[in-house]
Amino acid sequence: MKKYTSLFCTLALGATMFSCSSEQTPQAIDYTQYVNTFIGAADNGHTFPGACRPFGMIQTSPVTGAIGWRYCSEYVYEDSLIWGFTQTHLNGTGCMDLGDILVMPVTGNRQRSWDGYRSPFSKKSESATPGYYTVTLDQPGVTAELTATTHTALHRYTYHKADSASVLIDLQHGPAWNEKQYHSQVSICETNWENDSTLTGHVINKVWVDQVYYFVMQFNRPVISTVNLPMAETEKGQRIVATFDMKPEDQLMMKVALSTTGVEGAKANMAAEVAGWDFEGVRQAAKDEWNSYLSRIEVEGTQDEKTNFYTSFYHALIQPNEISDVDGKYRNAHDEVVPATGGKFYSTFSAWDTYRAAHPFYTLMVPERVDGLVNSLVDQAETIGHLPIWGLWGGETFCMVANHSVSIIAEAYAKGFRGFDAERAFNAIKRTQTVSHPLKSNWENYTKYGYFPTDLTEAESVSSTLESVYDDYAAADMAKRMGKKEDAAYFAKRADYYKNLFDPSTKFMRPKKADGTWKSPFNPSQVGHSESVGGDYTEGNAWQYTWHVQHDVPGLIALFGGEEPFLNKLDSVFTVKLETTQADVTGLIGQYAHGNEPSHHVTYLYALAGRPERTQELVRQIFDTQYLPKPNGLCGNDDCGQMSAWYMFSAMGFYPVNPVSGEYVFGAPQLPKFTLHLADGKTFTIIAEGLSKEHMYVDSITLNGKPYTKNYITHEDIMKGGTLVYKMK
Repeated sequence: MKKYTSLFCTLALGATMFSCSSEQTPQAIDYTQYVNTFIGAADNGHTFPGACRPFGMIQTSPVTGAIGWRYCSEYVYEDSLIWGFTQTHLNGTGCMDLGDILVMPVTGNRQRSWDGYRSPFSKKSESATPGYYTVTLDQPGVTAELTATTHTALHRYTYHKADSASVLIDLQHGPAWNEKQYHSQVSICETNWENDSTLTGHVINKVWVDQVYYFVMQFNRPVISTVNLPMAETEKGQRIVATFDMKPEDQLMMKVALSTTGVEGAKANMAAEVAGWDFEGVRQAAKDEWNSYLSRIEVEGTQDEKTNFYTSFYHALIQPNEISDVDGKYRNAHDEVVPATGGKFYSTFSAWDTYRAAHPFYTLMVPERVDGLVNSLVDQAETIGHLPIWGLWGGETFCMVANHSVSIIAEAYAKGFRGFDAERAFNAIKRTQTVSHPLKSNWENYTKYGYFPTDLTEAESVSSTLESVYDDYAAADMAKRMGKKEDAAYFAKRADYYKNLFDPSTKFMRPKKADGTWKSPFNPSQVGHSESVGGDYTEGNAWQYTWHVQHDVPGLIALFGGEEPFLNKLDSVFTVKLETTQADVTGLIGQYAHGNEPSHHVTYLYALAGRPERTQELVRQIFDTQYLPKPNGLCGNDDCGQMSAWYMFSAMGFYPVNPVSGEYVFGAPQLPKFTLHLADGKTFTIIAEGLSKEHMYVDSITLNGKPYTKNYITHEDIMKGGTLVYKMK
C-alpha cells in the first residue's frame, strides 16, 4: 500500500478562517490506473496524451501534426507518424498555440530536411498514464519516455541502434492554421551552447497570443557535434541536430525547463525541480501528485464509469497553468518581469467555457488554488485594463465574447474565499464592465440601447448581449455582498437586459437593430461561428442561446408566458433537427449541442420548471451517447476541462446552472456512490440507492437522514460535509 500526500486547503466561511495542511493519507487504490489520457485525442476532442503535472506549465507530448484546426493539440490518435515531442500544449481548445520546442531522437545520416526525421510507430508500443508517456519510434529505433514537473520536462531515449545517435531541436515548430503561418510565426530565436551539454535560448512567436519564452536544455551526455539545418525564407526559428557518442541500448536523457522571465529563471526552475537525472523518481513523483488530487473523490462504478470519471478529473486539472517561476515572478502582458500576487501566476483561462462548471468544480474540490486563480485574473486586469477574456501565457487573445472572469471572481467571493483583495477584484470587475476596450466591449451602445444592436455590432450581437448580462448579474451579486448599493443597483438593472432581445412572436432571443426593429429574415437554426463566419450568435444559434439566462430562470419562464409554453419550447430544442457542418457545434440531440458550452445548462432547466424527470432522462442520454471511454469518446473539444467538469457534476447528480449563486440544481446521479474528501478533513458522501439502467429517475432525496425537497443543494451545505442519498425509481 502506498501513501499519497493529499493537500487540502480550507477557506474562509463566515467569520472562521482555516489554513492549509498536508497530511499523509493511505490509499489502497492507484487512481491513475483509471485515467485514459487518450480519451478525446481522436475526432475533435483536441486532448493530448503526454506528461504533465496538475496546473503545470509543462505538457510534454507527442506531435503527429501541426497544421490546421484538427491539430490544435498537435496529436490525432489515428495518425501513423510522429514528428517529435513538444513541451507545451493546450488541452481541448479550438485554437492553435504553444507546441514549444519540438525535439526528436534520430539515428543514421543527418539530413538537411527537417521533415525527414518523422517516424512511423506501432500503436502497440505507445502507452501513457498521468505524468508519463512512452512510444517506440520505428525509423530511428528509439524508445522515447517522457515525464514532467511543473516547469521542466524530462525525456529518456533508449537508442536501440545508436547509429549516429542525435536529437533534432526544432525552434521554428508550433501548431498553426496554415503552412504559411507555420513557417513565419517565429520573430526572434536566439540560442547559446553554454557548454557541451547545455543549450539555452529565447524565442518570440505569435500564432494566437504574443508569446515570449526562455529555455534551458540539458543532456546527460556531451554533444560531440551539431548541425544547423537551413531555414526557409520566412523562417527565423533554428533547427539544430545535436549528435552524441552512443552504443546500442545506451540511454540519453534530456531536461527542458521553461520560463517567461529569462534564461536564469528557466535554470532556477530546473534546479529546483529536477536537479539530477532520476527519471523514475520524477515519474513516481508525478504519479503521486496526480493521486493526491484524484483520491479526493472516491467513486464506485464499473471500470468504464471510473475511467470516464477519473479521466474527466484529470483533464479538468491540466489548466489553468502556473507560468510564474519558482520564485513567483513572471512576464506580464506589458513585457515586464513582476512578482505574482500570492506567489503564483496562472494563465490559460478559457473563461467563456470554464466559468460554467470547471471553476465551480475547483471551488469544491481544489479550493487551495482558487485564491491564486483570482489573484492572477486581477493582476492581469491591472496590467491590460480589463479582466482577461481568454488569457494565455500571461497575454490576452480577445477570443470569445463577454468577460466571464467576472463570474469566476464573483463566484469565489460568494462562496467565501477571502485570500484575495476584494476591493482590487471588484475594481477590476467594474472597470471591465464599464470601460470599453478595442474589441467586443462597446459599453456605450450596450447601455444606450439595453443590448448590442445587430446593425452596430460587427458579429455575435445576441450572444454578446446575453453573455454580458450574466456578467452584469455577477458584478451586482458581488457588489451587494460588499455593501456597494449603488454599484449593485446599476449592474442589477443591466442584468435584466436579456429581456430586450426576447421576441414574443417567435419566442426566441433574436437580433435587434438600433431602431428597435427585429433583424429579418430570421432563421433560428442558422449557426454563427464567431467572427470567422459572422452572424449574431457565438458558435451556436437562436435555439441554443434563447436559454442563456442562467441567473434568472423564473424571469425567462415569465417571458414565455409560464411554465407550460416554456416547457413546450424547451421540448422542441431536443426534437427539431439541426443540420450544420460547423466544427464546434457537435454532440447534437436535436438543436441541443452538448459539444459546445452554451448548451451545457439547458437540460437542467426542466428541473427548474417543474419537470425534473425530463432532466434526468436527458442526462442519462448524454452520458450514454456523448462520453465514451475511448479516443473518440468526447463529442466536442474538452475546452480546458469544461466538458469534463459537466460530466463530473452530472455524475454526482447536480450541476451549477448559475455558478455565482452557489446552488447546484439536481439532475440524477449516474454512478452508485461518491465520497468527496473536502477541505478541513470533512467528507460528503453521495449515494444513489437502487440506481440501474432501468431506474434512472429520482424518487426522493435525503440530506443527513432528513427529507430534502429543494430542487438544488448549496455549495455551503456540501462543504459542511454529510450524506446525500438519492432513492432511485
